[in-house]
Parts: sequence; C-alpha cells; structure tokens
Amino acid sequence: MIGKLTGTLAERNPPQVVVDCNGVGYEVDVPMSTFYNLPQTGARVSLLTHFVVREDAQILYGFGTSEERIAFRQLIKISGIGPRMALGVLSGLSVAELAQVVTLQDAGRLVKIPGIGKKTAERLLLELKGKLGAEIPLPAHAASDAQADILQALVALGYSDKEAAASLKALPKDVGVSEGIKLALRALAK
Repeated sequence: MIGKLTGTLAERNPPQVVVDCNGVGYEVDVPMSTFYNLPQTGARVSLLTHFVVREDAQILYGFGTSEERIAFRQLIKISGIGPRMALGVLSGLSVAELAQVVTLQDAGRLVKIPGIGKKTAERLLLELKGKLGAEIPLPAHAASDAQADILQALVALGYSDKEAAASLKALPKDVGVSEGIKLALRALAK
C-alpha cells in the first residue's frame, strides 16, 4: 500500500525514525544498516517501505535499498520469522553477507544474531537456499565451489570476510581447496 516515503527526517530513535511528509509524520522501523546510512535530523530522506497490517497494529518498515526490502520480504515468508526478527537479521548482516551465508550454508554466523537459535538458523538457510541468491547478486568472490570452500575455511580460522575475500583474489581460478587454503594462508601471513 505504501511503497516509498520521501520527506524530512524528523526524529532518529533506533530502530525507529519519523519521516515528515508534508506535515504528516510516519513512524518507520528500519534495520540498523539503513539507520547508520541516514542523514542528520532535518535533512531530506527517501525510504522504500513495507507496510504490515496486523489486528492490533499497522507498522511501516523502511529500507535504504531495494535489495534490503527484497531480503526482508523473503525473510518474512519463512514460517516462524516475523518482521521484527527479519529486521534483526538485516541489522546483524548486510544483504551481501546474508546472501553469502546462505550460499555457504553457514549457520554459525546466523546464530550470532540475537533471537536466532540453531534451529531457526537452519530453517532460514533451508528456506532461503536458491531464493535469496536468485534475486540478490552474490559476491563475486564466491564464484566457484572450491573458492567458496576456501573462503569458509579462512573465516572458520578467524579471518574476517574482507581479509579472506582479498586473499582469494590472488589465487588462481582453478586452484584446488587444500592448495588454495595453503596459498591463501601464506598470503595472509605476509
């Protein structure tokens, strides 16, 4: 019903903002990724929205990008995942990171998000497999299965996603998993 709001940012109270559209203030719940990218109070802002009508409330959820809104809509289709939990997932992971987690089937990263237990994380991975990656572009560094395995191994060893992805760029495209891990570790040790 309400697909987009453009107006003045009147208030910022995480995770909620108020957008003043010609004298009407709309309360909008936003993920923290969107919240951190908002301008200062009083500046002009434009948010894509998802409108939820329940028996006891009507709630607007706002997003800075269409990818965030697509991911939110995919998440709330899953049984047991409501809008609040979907907002929590998008606050804990960027859309690219979520797509990567789904591609790598990495439940450990999802469990770190407050409110997500092991069973919920596994259900998310199962339900989103093939759906999230189809609508949201996956990171280029997870191109092949071998590279995805190397990336997952490096992250499991404690390297950040950025460090692991940077080390993958230096590897030959046709490298095997074990040899790739060795080469990546050597590159990271420098």
